[in-house]
Amino acid sequence: MSDRERARRERARDRSAGIGAFNTDAAVRTIAFTLDMRLFVADVSSGEVTEVGAREPVAEARIDPTGHWIAYVHDDELRVIGRDGKDDRPLAEPDGPEVTWGLPEHEASESMDRFEGYWWAPDGRSLIAARVDNSPVQVWHISDPAHPEKPPTALRYPAAGTPNADVSLHVIGLDGTRVEVDWDRKAFEYVTRVTWDATALLVTVQNRPQTVMRILAVDPATGRTTLRHEDTAPDWTTIVSGLPAHTASGALLWTVEDGDTRRLTVDGEPVTPPGLQVDRILSIDGDTVLFAAFQDPASRDLWTWSPGSLRQVTTVPGLHDGRRRGGVTVVDARTLEAETVTVDGRPLTSLAAVPPVIPEPRLHRLGARELRTAVLLPAGYQGGALPVLMDPYGGRAAQRAVAARSRYWASQWFADQGFAVIIADGRGTPGRGPAWDRARGDDHPAPRLQDQVDALHAAAEHYDLDLGRVGIRGWSAGGYLAALAVLRRPDVFHAGIAGAPVTDMLLYSSHWQERTLGLPAENPAMYAQSSLIDDAPGLRRPLLLIHGLVDDNVLPVHTMKLSAALLAAGRPHTVLPLPGASHMGIADGLWEFELAFLRQSLGIG
Repeated sequence: MSDRERARRERARDRSAGIGAFNTDAAVRTIAFTLDMRLFVADVSSGEVTEVGAREPVAEARIDPTGHWIAYVHDDELRVIGRDGKDDRPLAEPDGPEVTWGLPEHEASESMDRFEGYWWAPDGRSLIAARVDNSPVQVWHISDPAHPEKPPTALRYPAAGTPNADVSLHVIGLDGTRVEVDWDRKAFEYVTRVTWDATALLVTVQNRPQTVMRILAVDPATGRTTLRHEDTAPDWTTIVSGLPAHTASGALLWTVEDGDTRRLTVDGEPVTPPGLQVDRILSIDGDTVLFAAFQDPASRDLWTWSPGSLRQVTTVPGLHDGRRRGGVTVVDARTLEAETVTVDGRPLTSLAAVPPVIPEPRLHRLGARELRTAVLLPAGYQGGALPVLMDPYGGRAAQRAVAARSRYWASQWFADQGFAVIIADGRGTPGRGPAWDRARGDDHPAPRLQDQVDALHAAAEHYDLDLGRVGIRGWSAGGYLAALAVLRRPDVFHAGIAGAPVTDMLLYSSHWQERTLGLPAENPAMYAQSSLIDDAPGLRRPLLLIHGLVDDNVLPVHTMKLSAALLAAGRPHTVLPLPGASHMGIADGLWEFELAFLRQSLGIG
């Protein structure tokens, strides 16, 4: 796997090997996919698989809606090849050393959930592609000390307050014509979505402060744009996956924050009820819309809307994903009892091995803020005070206290080693509505940390917990929260394990940080109070810092900078570098290492 493909899968949080994705033509006659950076097509009716002789390595391959052409990216150039392997040619070639065609920039894939860099026209005669010029972006370097023979990797990383990539869009015909899309790119530098369907070509853009988002209709022949819709907000506008889009009848789908509910709108009219938090649009099948939404943040359900009808598809609590096409609905359900895939309600046979340990989370609403919390106890627990391990994420990307057992494998393993494991979703985690999303106020770390403290103390009212032995572990945002806990609340937390923590807010990515903290030049105090470096002299509890040395999301500099500050302050701590590991941070023996650290730090024999 190339470094670029590995990075792409990292951004998509794809841990799979082999075929990571595939796509089809509109009639679902042909499947296109890549394997080992080579291009293949499969005939749906016969099952025959054929390798297409595209230039290797192949990335981002997508077949056009008619099934005749396949576009792909090779060495930063956008190319097209016939489904039969003939007429392989470039459509757009880089005109500079830092220019790419057909690929999303760092902030799009890491912060906007936009993983595409080009989109086919419905008739397959042209496509719209992103030209990304990374030359304005600062250059950082990462290297793996375990491989001194390899040179450092130069990384264009747009940290908070620094220049972003210059992104433009171009309509490119298979006949070689090219038209640039015209909008105020200086005022609206973020391209959050591109949608091209039978109704219109839409481009959604956002300004740097993220307070204004516009849907623009594009004339593919001239590149001229017309404003279709504008959202504004005093703090930030929210990107919703799958939107904007049109139904087959041409109705525009979008969402609106109505009171404390994110509601689906059709041509501007809300069609979902108050209290149902729309999370994402999954499929549009004619005039039927399949979408995911929360009635409770512990359960993401599937719903369909069609004119005059709103129907809940899944009723068992859990995390549900799905697709709908040709009237057929496929549901991927992860519940507290099982993981299943069904086609119109008929289960597909699973060949997955049954794990030897099955998580048994107990879900609660704790405290005055009804914090959604999961508690896991050791298998066969018969009573007695248990040391506690808090295991949060706490960031806005996802919640962890959910009705899906597959989210708890690691937590149950730690519980079976003799801990009461507590997972609490505090303010800012998704699924509870716009007010909860924005409930952190001006002091961002304080509410996040206080919610963990409150969940711990509320859980102690229901379980026999040893509050004199409380550890906390986490990764990424959870790693930040773990370090924050032992630095600022050592009266409550007695040991911390911080994996891939963001320790200096100025060193993390622009779109992600600036959404809640604003621009550093305008809000320096917000960045300072959210960072951990100045807290180093106050460390009084054992702290283990873990970081993958080739992490290009939260760079290793975060751990190194905090460690240096701790060392300068004379504060003992432990650093575990993971050679060759990226932000996913998987390493053999890591849980055992963490367990040994917790036992020693908490005095558990």
